[in-house]
Amino acid sequence: MAARAHLPRQVAIEAYGNGGFRFGGMSHRGSILSLPSGIWEWPVASMEGLDPAAFAEVLGLRDTISLFFLGTGRSLMPPPRDVRAAFEAAGLWLEFMDTGAAARTYNVLLAEGRSLGAALIAVE
Repeated sequence: MAARAHLPRQVAIEAYGNGGFRFGGMSHRGSILSLPSGIWEWPVASMEGLDPAAFAEVLGLRDTISLFFLGTGRSLMPPPRDVRAAFEAAGLWLEFMDTGAAARTYNVLLAEGRSLGAALIAVE
């Protein structure tokens, strides 16, 4: 199995669009998952078919993060009920919004030193 690309620290999202993100002075094509361990590539391209397994790395972090953002793509879409239930069962607060709003809010709270994470679906 190939290693997943990642940046080994959490940093602000500098830009998004054109199918990817810029952060930490580098560019990444595709969706991303930001955790205290760093920013990782995330193999989710859309909200269709999203399930709790896509958040396996996140759901065990309730002692590490207090808030988690889901950027749902170009427009706001609620995550499936089973995803929301999995976050609730794990004791994690899930906020969902379009990817642009999620990235901006994530940046503000990261700058405040909050313990948070984000999964951001790339937009064109």
